[in-house]
Amino acid sequence: MLFRLKFFGLPRSLPAATRSLSSPTQQAVVHHPYFVPRNSNGSLPVYTDIRNGGTRLLLTVRNIDGNIPALAKDLSDSLSSLGSPEASRLRFRVQSSKHLIIQGGSGRLKYNIIDWLSQKGF
Repeated sequence: MLFRLKFFGLPRSLPAATRSLSSPTQQAVVHHPYFVPRNSNGSLPVYTDIRNGGTRLLLTVRNIDGNIPALAKDLSDSLSSLGSPEASRLRFRVQSSKHLIIQGGSGRLKYNIIDWLSQKGF
């Protein structure tokens, strides 16, 4: 074995799995018409904004690439399936072609959106 490692030029410190010459396994990749990249801290870019003295809550999903209305429709469909009355009052709008603003929800909705995005693979 030592002779083979020296002959092929592979260092001895590598684990056996990386020394094998077999091809890597391919994972199934799901493609969406939109992409939500994580921020520099590694978390999903979902933010809350409280306005009008605490009477209006806005949720913002920032830096979306691709088809933002498709993201709004998928998010609306999945949140309305939760069955909560506040999900029927949600309004979605696109701001500056990179951000999705959701109005009419509560602070708990932020965590539902983060969970939904992470389940989608973002």
